Amino acid sequence: MITPISLRALLGAALVSTCLAAAAQPVKVGIAQDLTGPFAALGAEARDGFNLAIKQLGGKLGGVDAEFLTQDMAGNPDAARQLVERFIKRDKVDFFTGPIGSNVALAVGPALFAEKIPYLSNNAGPSQFAGSQCNPFFFGTAYQNDSYHEAAGRFAASRGFQKVAILAPNYPAGQDSLNGFKRGFGKPVASETFTKLGQLDYAAELAQLRAQAPDALFIFLPGGMGINFIKQFVGAGLSKQTQIIGPGFSADQDVIRAVGQPMLGMFNSSHWNHDFDNPASKAFVDAFRQEYKRTPSIYAAQAFDVIMMLDAAVRDVKGKVSDREAVRAALRKANFKSVRGEFRFGHNQFPVQDFYLRVIRQDGAEINNRTLSKLMEKHVDAYASQCALK
Repeated sequence: MITPISLRALLGAALVSTCLAAAAQPVKVGIAQDLTGPFAALGAEARDGFNLAIKQLGGKLGGVDAEFLTQDMAGNPDAARQLVERFIKRDKVDFFTGPIGSNVALAVGPALFAEKIPYLSNNAGPSQFAGSQCNPFFFGTAYQNDSYHEAAGRFAASRGFQKVAILAPNYPAGQDSLNGFKRGFGKPVASETFTKLGQLDYAAELAQLRAQAPDALFIFLPGGMGINFIKQFVGAGLSKQTQIIGPGFSADQDVIRAVGQPMLGMFNSSHWNHDFDNPASKAFVDAFRQEYKRTPSIYAAQAFDVIMMLDAAVRDVKGKVSDREAVRAALRKANFKSVRGEFRFGHNQFPVQDFYLRVIRQDGAEINNRTLSKLMEKHVDAYASQCALK
C-alpha cells in the first residue's frame, strides 16, 4: 500500500527525474553552410569561424551540451528550404544560422519565423528583414546589406570622384549594394551594371568600362566573382585609369589570397578588420591564425560572433531555450564580447555599429588590409524606420 507521504515522495522523484531529463537535452543549432556553389569560398571562411568558437566553448552553449547540425546547401534557395524543413520537423532545432546569400535568407526566413525559431544571420542582411518585413525572430548579427556600400559611397564622395561606375550581381544583396552606394555617394553615377550571380567572365563589362573611362569603379562581387573580376580588370590594364573601390566582401582575405599583388591599393569599407585593437578581436585573430595558419576574414569573424552570442543567450536563460520570448530578450541584450568591440542591436535587431575605411597593403610577406579611418559612426541602417518592432 502506498501512503500519501510515499505518493508525494514518488511524485517528487518523478518530477526531479523529468527536470533532469529535460536539462539533459542538448541545445540544437542548425547551420546551413555554403561549401559549394557561388559562395563556397565565403562559406569555408564562415565554417572555420563557427568551428573555432565551438571548439573554444567545448561543444557547449551557456554550459549546456549542444549539437551543431551542419549541411551544405550550396547557396541554393530551394535546397535551403528543404534543409530548413528537416531542421524544423525532424531535428527540432532551437536556433538557426549559416546562409551567406540574402536570396537564401529571404527563402528560409518565413518557415523559421512561423515556428519562432531564432535565426541569427551570420552574414546576409537583406533590406526586407531590416525594414517592413522585420521579424522578432530574425537577428541580423552582421550588418544590413546597404550599410557597407553606403560607407564606400561616402568615401568615394569624400575623394571627389566625379565619374563613378558601379557593378554588382543581380540578386537581393547586389541590388541592396548599389542602392547603398548611391545613397552614400549622394550624386548620380555614370553607369550601373548588374551581372549574373556566379558569373566568372567579365569581358563584356570590361569593354564597357574601357569605353566609359570612369574615375572610379565600385564593385560588389564576393568570393569567386570578385577574384575573377579583379584579375581580369587589372590584366586588362584598367586599374591604370580607374580607381577600384569595394566593400570588404570584395577585398577580404579570401579574395586577397587568390589574387595577390593586383589587390594592392584597393580601398574598401568594413565593420571589422584583423588589426582591431580590442581584447576579443586580438584573441580571436591569434587563435584563428594558430588553428588555421592564415589571417581570418570578415566571414570568419562574423560566424565566430554568432556562436559567442548564442553562448551568452543560452547562459542568460539558464538553458531554458524552449522559452522563446526569454531567448529573444536574451539575444537582444547581446551580452557577449564581440570582435567588433561594443555591440548593440537597434530596434529592428540589426547592429548599430561603426564602419571603417581599409586599404590593401603589403605587410611583410603577407598582403592584407590596414584600417585607415572611420567612415560612419554608430550607423543605423536606412530601413530601420520601416520596422514596427519595439
